[in-house]
Amino acid sequence: MRRYRFVSHAVVLLIAGMISGYSAVDLNTSMVPRAVSLQAEASTGGGPSGDVALGRDGTIIKPLSIPTTPLANHKVIYYTVHNGDTLESIARALSIPFREITWSNPGLRLPLKAGQTLKLPPVPGVVVVVKVGDSPASLAAKYGVDETTILGFNHIRAPQLTSGLILVIPVDPQIGPNLGTGVQADPVAPGVLMCPIPGAPLIQKFGPTSFTLEPSYGGYLHFHTGVDLLAEYGAPIVAAAGGKVTAAGNADYFGIRVEITDIYGLVEIYAHMSEVTVKVGDPIQQGQKIGFVGSTGLSIGSHLHLQLEVGGVPTDPTPLVGC
Repeated sequence: MRRYRFVSHAVVLLIAGMISGYSAVDLNTSMVPRAVSLQAEASTGGGPSGDVALGRDGTIIKPLSIPTTPLANHKVIYYTVHNGDTLESIARALSIPFREITWSNPGLRLPLKAGQTLKLPPVPGVVVVVKVGDSPASLAAKYGVDETTILGFNHIRAPQLTSGLILVIPVDPQIGPNLGTGVQADPVAPGVLMCPIPGAPLIQKFGPTSFTLEPSYGGYLHFHTGVDLLAEYGAPIVAAAGGKVTAAGNADYFGIRVEITDIYGLVEIYAHMSEVTVKVGDPIQQGQKIGFVGSTGLSIGSHLHLQLEVGGVPTDPTPLVGC
């Protein structure tokens, strides 16, 4: 009988230690192993006897397993940028998609500056600063989560939110966030870009080029700031990712173009179009038609120029799912 009470007392110590912030290693590890599973021994043979059943004095009825995996951190991560840091290097070091960095830091501009602070989510999702008019219900609809998830994860009991409050909103990366309308932003390929002309071949890549028609950029005499997809004149163009139309119409060498700021804060530019079918302010879902292929602006034939800008800097948009 003393054996059972001794083991039960160790379990009580372990649970009390976990609640008060101590780990199992703060206790006598020879008594309580990390993966705890209690099992009674027969009083005569000393071997395991299966379930514990010792009567009416509050003893354990079944083996008790205590998880040793730490719970998810609920606090915002504040990262101070160092010399040489890039979105990609920070993303690799912290195992976080760079889209979640831009998403949690609206208005972020590149290159990053040493000393600036970035807000990062501790779990897949986004860091949000509450604005006037925001409510748990409106944020839940925008990010595609349950209202109780927002309140529970941030330990909020009151239904009202204070302007300026910083929240972490967990978002399932396999589903992605919603548009402001409440529909899923990226139903085809959450978190990545789909091909704006499905099946189209890529005829010019991103980066330095010897093609003299391209302007200079980044110290290169000629630089292609996007990718070109070959397609017939008038072929429909769909959005590579969901977001909001932030520009539409003529724009210098882009000709007729549509600019979409996607849900993660990245800017997609669709250039040389023949016609636009959306207007500024429209919410756009991934795969939705936004216009037709053309050859306007600085172009020598019908094709689509797709440009991706991250923090105001042209970035390689590939791979494109479905091209």
